Amino acid sequence: MNTKPRFWDKHESWEEAEIQWDIRADSLKELHPIKTLKKLPNLPAIRPKTAKNLKWKALKYLAEHDKDKFFINYFFKYPFRHTYNLTSSYLKDKPFKKDGDFFLYEMESEAEFKQLLKRQDTLLVIGFSYCHKPFECPSGRFTKECIHDEENPVCGQCFIGKCVHSLPEERVIPVFIITVHHIGEEIVGAVEAHPDKEVIFLITACEMTLQMFGDWGNMVKVKGIGVRLDGQICNTMKAFVASEFGVKPGMAVVLDETQKRMLNLIELRRESEQGA
Repeated sequence: MNTKPRFWDKHESWEEAEIQWDIRADSLKELHPIKTLKKLPNLPAIRPKTAKNLKWKALKYLAEHDKDKFFINYFFKYPFRHTYNLTSSYLKDKPFKKDGDFFLYEMESEAEFKQLLKRQDTLLVIGFSYCHKPFECPSGRFTKECIHDEENPVCGQCFIGKCVHSLPEERVIPVFIITVHHIGEEIVGAVEAHPDKEVIFLITACEMTLQMFGDWGNMVKVKGIGVRLDGQICNTMKAFVASEFGVKPGMAVVLDETQKRMLNLIELRRESEQGA
């Protein structure tokens, strides 16, 4: 993990830091271009055949691939509470409220999440799916690592790198997601390790993943936002399972306007830390 000062910490204001980051990123694109999507594919978020019985498919997948029995053991730690929460979520048409590319869990609005970001008693788990790491990522794509080295020409162009460099140091846990089990373990682990904090999350994922596993997030009663990825997404079970084992030949992306929304939330969190 990179221990150098983050880019934002070396500037007087958020605006100055972002301007300087973007100027440098544009320069790096000219000098050291990396692979990008030339055109967004027009893909359905979930194929109709895949969408059928999706909740059952999610439950089956979690059970079959829970090698260390993490989810099973955590479920039976509070069986009555978890059964009630999970059943309540299953009875809803969707486990979230949708606001553009933001999928809201256990919340009514983005404004509610912003209020949580301002509070000193919340702990933010911010997760980035490996699916939108650059192909040239120096840490590798299918890995929990991210060096986010501003001196590296790839990191300097990467949206994930930009986000990490803009994060405050305190009350934030960045996670680089490789599987649904991984992010589930990180969120549950944060809840268990920080009983004095309310854990909230902001994570990127394809829409199919956000639909499949939202009920399990609701079971834990953790509030947060799932950020929908676009581009070369997984929209079938075959593609999803392959990606869970590191087979992801395509590139997913966070759309430009959605990037701005994410960065606005990070800015709010950073301001709350500076004002603490």
